[in-house]
Amino acid sequence: MNIAEHDLYSIFINDTVFLDVRAPIEFQQGAFPNAFNIPLLDDQQRHEIGLKYKNEGQDKAIELGLELISGAVKQKRIDDWQELISANSNIKLYCFRGGLRSRTTQKWLHENDIDIELIQGGYKRMRRYLLDVLEQWADDLKPVPRVNNSNEKQLLILAGRTGTGKTKVLNQFTHAIDLEGIANHRGSSFGHYVTPQPGQIDFENDLAVQYLKLHEKNCKQFLLEDEGRLIGRIALPESLYKKMKQSAIVLLDSTVEQRVEITLNDYIISNYNDFLKAYPEDGRSRFKVYLLDSLSRIQKRLGGVNYRNIKHIMEQAIDEQFANNEVGLHRQWIKSLMVDYYDPMYDYQLAKKQERIIYSGDEQSVMAWLAEQNLN
Repeated sequence: MNIAEHDLYSIFINDTVFLDVRAPIEFQQGAFPNAFNIPLLDDQQRHEIGLKYKNEGQDKAIELGLELISGAVKQKRIDDWQELISANSNIKLYCFRGGLRSRTTQKWLHENDIDIELIQGGYKRMRRYLLDVLEQWADDLKPVPRVNNSNEKQLLILAGRTGTGKTKVLNQFTHAIDLEGIANHRGSSFGHYVTPQPGQIDFENDLAVQYLKLHEKNCKQFLLEDEGRLIGRIALPESLYKKMKQSAIVLLDSTVEQRVEITLNDYIISNYNDFLKAYPEDGRSRFKVYLLDSLSRIQKRLGGVNYRNIKHIMEQAIDEQFANNEVGLHRQWIKSLMVDYYDPMYDYQLAKKQERIIYSGDEQSVMAWLAEQNLN
């Protein structure tokens, strides 16, 4: 009951659940969507067995492993695996290379009348497969700055100034991939959420799987949001980013007032509620630190006077919000930062992309135009 590499495509597009028996430290370094880590060996046991293998060879290492994972410890492992397997009929098993750890897990489960399929080559082969998927996707994309009716794969890049609601529009279409959603970051200095970003490897794995699902639908055009190379601390794959910089742009426009309201809702109201929910005891103080730290990241680019003025208004707005649950004062610094800082930077960048813009309009017209491109 072993799964070969040519079966990985169907495994990933069907949201297969994985039993990952690598050590926790390995899992933290990178895993796959729908993977659950119930390790055969914990970090310390893995370290001890590794030393034994290095100094005395494989047989002695196996002997130590069987000694460390025996009796009640072994039974606890089996019980935990069985619980996960019972809840997920489509589950598959892997370790790092599909070797001793996953085969041992499979054997012990079989001895308890539980059968599970093992992925040959393990995590290493699965990871290599998804990296190849990303490279192949980028290679297949044609950097033509227009929409055509050919069978070629192309990107459409949804662009717009800060606060135009690009992500909201993007997520209305099934042939879109929300890069910021996968990265768990809005892409600006104020962009981080209460919950942490995934690791770089987790991001790449998730991105590859989302692409595979669109590929299965025979998708030829892919809608992505205009991004820099970095989304927070997550880097876009270089090959994909190069194609994004060469692809057609759909420009979403909005009034300053509308953009201020969108930003107020996303970055202030929504984020504040998330902080209170995540940190019942000190959510307010953490929210204040989040805003002030975010502003401090762009202090040098703002200049001393502008930074101090905006910081003063921001602190007043935070105090008003905490005291009276009123958020109106936030509009002042949001608008100032938007008009005097973000818009000039964006306009400078947009001036270099004019030849790539194939459509522009407000939310309603852009939504209608995108719908005509069969992105659903």
